[in-house]
Amino acid sequence: MSQQQDKLFAEPLGNINEFRFDQGVVDVFPDMLQRSIPGYQSIIAQSGLLAAKYAQANTTLYDLGCSLGATSLAMRNGLTQTSPIPEGIVIAGIDNSAAMLERCQSIIDSSADKRVPIALELGDISSTPLSNASVIALNFTLQFIPPEQRMEMMNKAAEALVPGGVMILSEKVCFDDPRLEKLHTDMYYNFKGLNGYSELEISQKRTALENVLIPDTISEHQQRMKTAGFSTSTVWFQCFNFVSIIALRS
Repeated sequence: MSQQQDKLFAEPLGNINEFRFDQGVVDVFPDMLQRSIPGYQSIIAQSGLLAAKYAQANTTLYDLGCSLGATSLAMRNGLTQTSPIPEGIVIAGIDNSAAMLERCQSIIDSSADKRVPIALELGDISSTPLSNASVIALNFTLQFIPPEQRMEMMNKAAEALVPGGVMILSEKVCFDDPRLEKLHTDMYYNFKGLNGYSELEISQKRTALENVLIPDTISEHQQRMKTAGFSTSTVWFQCFNFVSIIALRS
């Protein structure tokens, strides 16, 4: 399947609509992620290794906000490298974009190694039941949930995890110190510029995401995890204003 280059914001748009995960975004999504999220490949690959480390037999591994299934496939790849593969493992990918899931299903169907099943579900992760999980991945998903609903989502994830389970949370973050906020934001926009995005593209996408992607600070994320009952958490990856955090359920 050929990959299209992200040109969604390359021309002046006048009235800029809120960012949506529609067919236009689906068509360019892999390119958009690679050029917009520093360390994206490492975060996804390590999500697969973490899944292999913490997966328990007869449990579910959730990829919440799975989009095109990159984390689901990384989990499967990590599990198929273990010997033996834990029995009764299922990877569940949930997303509320029908366009994303349709493309995701075609990608999964074309993958070679199907020893670990991946089941996709169209739904809102805030209302979809979760249970008996040993791994839950929220990779660049919580940031799109309204802030007032994030504590409830964290409680739900913690309650769904079996003892010894793990949550992987990857997010764009903000900083209380305005000097650090400016530093990381400037460097992030430089990163995007080096990846071929023009100032117009950066500006228009920022406007489209303004009321859709609302970041938290790292301390807000970790306090939320502590309140939900996670025994400990640590930032294992950070590049500018993008982080990935591992939270353990004792």
